[in-house]
Amino acid sequence: MGKTINFKDTYPSAITLFSKWAEIGKDEGMEKGHAKSVNFMFDKLKPFLQTPFSVLDVGCGNGWVVRKFKEIETCERSLGIDGAEKMILKAQSLDSENQYVCADILQWSPPQQFNIIHSMEVLYYLKNPSELINTIYSNWLNQKGCFIFGIDHYTENLPSINWPMECGVNMNTQPIDYWLTNMKEAGFKNIQHWQSGAKDEWMGTLVVMGEK
Repeated sequence: MGKTINFKDTYPSAITLFSKWAEIGKDEGMEKGHAKSVNFMFDKLKPFLQTPFSVLDVGCGNGWVVRKFKEIETCERSLGIDGAEKMILKAQSLDSENQYVCADILQWSPPQQFNIIHSMEVLYYLKNPSELINTIYSNWLNQKGCFIFGIDHYTENLPSINWPMECGVNMNTQPIDYWLTNMKEAGFKNIQHWQSGAKDEWMGTLVVMGEK
């Protein structure tokens, strides 16, 4: 399923990096930078938003996507999880209506199963992404639930290849087929993928969606 590259134990974790970003307000730039891709993902989720739903945002940062989901009339519960404590503290300071959890996503057990699980720019920070994908399918999603994720760092998107060295953080650099294969092997059905916002050398945000 592809060869893992650019994943070095000498780099600090993404949690350390994003905690620093929360301190200096860089999370606001992340929100603006990812808005178009997330809007694209919301558009693809429209069939799942017509009836009452619960949603979990994995790697929620300052909670902007959690809040965006809760604005939808049919959203009954919107919850966010992130490993960076300062991101969660910021989310809680901005939003007292929804719930935010600071935890290791690979060790966490959710309080319920969800209709929708969303993730933006998270999975390639994991050394073994299939572990989380399998957990989402088996334990986090309810029957007929949907998992959608977006990533900008993947093999075909050449401008992103040097990010691990530029950011000094571990990244799992894999081709599109790797992500599709992981979804299929976890058990997901009706798997679709798109490259949103492709322009010139930038190949766009890889968006992958699958149903349980």
